Amino acid sequence: MNILIENAETLEYLGANGKWSKKPANGTPFATTHVALAAAKNETIGKFNIVSYIPETEQFINLEHGTGKGASSV
Repeated sequence: MNILIENAETLEYLGANGKWSKKPANGTPFATTHVALAAAKNETIGKFNIVSYIPETEQFINLEHGTGKGASSV
């Protein structure tokens, strides 16, 4: 089981060096929901989900949701 940050709008997962990927296997796993939630709130994204991903069955379980610092104004 991996705890991941999912961008709720693009359905991408936060990976290494702040890059996003459509593949959950490329997402950075977090040790706890609390750590993932704190990290997600600091990302320049709008709505996010904290999900548990089970690679063996390719299932997701929504654990938490919230908003980050907002979309980048680039």
